[in-house]
Amino acid sequence: MAFCIITDSASDVPESVIKEYNLHVMPTPVTIEGKDYFDGETIFPDEFYEVQASGKDIKTYHISQYMFHEHFLPFAQRGDEVLYLCFSTGIAGTYNAAKLAFEEVLEEYPDFKMTIIDTRCASVGYGLAVERLLRMQRNGAPKELLIEAARFFCGHMEHAVTVMELGYLFKGGRLTRTSFLAGTVLDIKPIIIVDENGSLKAVEKVRGWKKAQKRILDMVGEKGANLENQVVGVCYGTDKEAYEFIKKELVERYHVKGLLEGRVGCAIGAHTGPGILGIVFLNETNEKFDEYLK
Repeated sequence: MAFCIITDSASDVPESVIKEYNLHVMPTPVTIEGKDYFDGETIFPDEFYEVQASGKDIKTYHISQYMFHEHFLPFAQRGDEVLYLCFSTGIAGTYNAAKLAFEEVLEEYPDFKMTIIDTRCASVGYGLAVERLLRMQRNGAPKELLIEAARFFCGHMEHAVTVMELGYLFKGGRLTRTSFLAGTVLDIKPIIIVDENGSLKAVEKVRGWKKAQKRILDMVGEKGANLENQVVGVCYGTDKEAYEFIKKELVERYHVKGLLEGRVGCAIGAHTGPGILGIVFLNETNEKFDEYLK
């Protein structure tokens, strides 16, 4: 019997972390021209962004109750206990489907124990929380503390995000036609956060891609806590140059303890396009958890 921490692919956890901890990641489905693919399993970011650039019809949908049942069942059969960090309900219906699947598995295995946390985070926002929990577990943290830490990390996670192209937000209904047209002409870039409900929210507008990068970096200093002792998450779609600039600035300006380097996959990239850039970090830390993160 084991206590297992798992997640879904919308967390954009780096492959290195998946391999190091043998992390179970449930793939998010994406439909391309009517055919189903699975994020991180049958399609990967480079290929996905090439397909997206070609103009093919792309749709995403959350992991279904049936899919969750198939993933949860082996843990129940082995007698394992599970902590699942789930994609935000403010963006997708993942949590409800997972909860229904868990209840279904309980009918077959009434002793199965599982904690499902609606992270109210996106991409490496909860990928970072997953990585921190795995490190804590490896360093001997008990399961009760891990569950408490999961709620703390997700509850204090800040997202500072920007996108290069407005067309994908407009196509997905997250931007009005007027804002899209005016923003494109004026080279406006939105500054996006994940709000207290776990929803994506544009809170500022800046002109120019470089200014957008600098603005999300400024937000780290404005909202981050104890940054020199934090591993900070950073992610991108295809703009490697902007990504390298952000990483360099985080180290030189804030002296962050380390970086969790993620690549935005299909679940988020389908709605933002390839020009996405994000930083995730904690606005509060707790020595009780830091003890297991050394």
